[in-house]
Amino acid sequence: MAKRDYYEVLGVAKTASPEEIKKAYKKMAMKFHPDQNAGDATAEAKFKEAAEAYEVLSDPQKRAGYDRFGHNAPGGFSGGQNVNMEDIFANFGDIFGDVFGGGGRRGGQRKRTGQRGSDLRIELKMELDEIFSGKEKKIKLNRYQACSPCGASGAEAGSAFRTCPSCNGAGEIRQVAGGGFFQQIMVQECPTCQGTGKLIEKSCKVCEGKGRTMEEEQLSVKIPAGVQDGMSLSLRNKGHAGLRGGDTGDLIIQISEKPSNVFERDGDNLIHSMFITFPDAALGTKIEVPTIDGGKARFELKAGTLPGKVVRLRGKGMPNINGYGMGDLLVHINVWIPQELTSAEREILIKVKDNAHFQPTPRQEDKGFFARMKEFFAS
Repeated sequence: MAKRDYYEVLGVAKTASPEEIKKAYKKMAMKFHPDQNAGDATAEAKFKEAAEAYEVLSDPQKRAGYDRFGHNAPGGFSGGQNVNMEDIFANFGDIFGDVFGGGGRRGGQRKRTGQRGSDLRIELKMELDEIFSGKEKKIKLNRYQACSPCGASGAEAGSAFRTCPSCNGAGEIRQVAGGGFFQQIMVQECPTCQGTGKLIEKSCKVCEGKGRTMEEEQLSVKIPAGVQDGMSLSLRNKGHAGLRGGDTGDLIIQISEKPSNVFERDGDNLIHSMFITFPDAALGTKIEVPTIDGGKARFELKAGTLPGKVVRLRGKGMPNINGYGMGDLLVHINVWIPQELTSAEREILIKVKDNAHFQPTPRQEDKGFFARMKEFFAS
């Protein structure tokens, strides 16, 4: 069964603010919460669906990727109908307040891990022909990875742990503000134990108690065809490992398109400029132009072609990243005016320059270049 649009799931517009998205999710979560719908499989499915939508739309980076690529975003999105219910309560429990007790969590206090690792951002430069076909790129990274000797715990083998005295093992500090019905609970990670709820008696000598070490890694990343300059692709759990077993951050790849000597790009369309001789423009000629796939395209120019004419070659541009077909190749025709003439050539031109056919007689359709280009892009 195809997934529903995340905005549709939460009942908000695509322009909704973070506050509107949070409010909509809270409303859905309360309506379909398992504690309110015991044994109702449909309600549980809707509860999971809402949690998945909120996970993506509440994160600016994930939301940007979803807006560009939909459910087919590179790296994908976590969640779905097979998501563990405890994970939902762990990740989003605090959004419910105390409506369902214990901040919306079940089974008592959830087990905390260390700090989440930061996202890793890199710029990936690509040639236009690589973007056209899609490319599997090898990327070398220096990133924090889980420490093998201690299993990311940060503790030396055989070392004991003790309960953090600051949070009594909760991994978080809670403060209550206000009173009565409008009581507000402020939750923050315990700074003493970094959210783990425990302290190490003897730290691992390799990672010095951090549970991670900096290592070089080579990744193979498939870049989808049709990406555009400035787009960001997100690969989950390929960023820095967290402290002492914390979640791993994401790898954010920003696409940088290298300038081409042959084509200019405008969205899915390509523009190629070329010169023809004055006689060819007057008499008509057969034209051959390069295409982005390494081939050639041929077409015929009619006699009397004016400088600035734009010829559209449909389907010869860039692939649309969302799979909506191919853009076009727009060939901009320039007429080359000789910079130097021999005496014989000058005589020929002098003889014909005053002839009626050489006098400008512009028609309404003989518009300027920018007007023609505007028409092409609007069509």
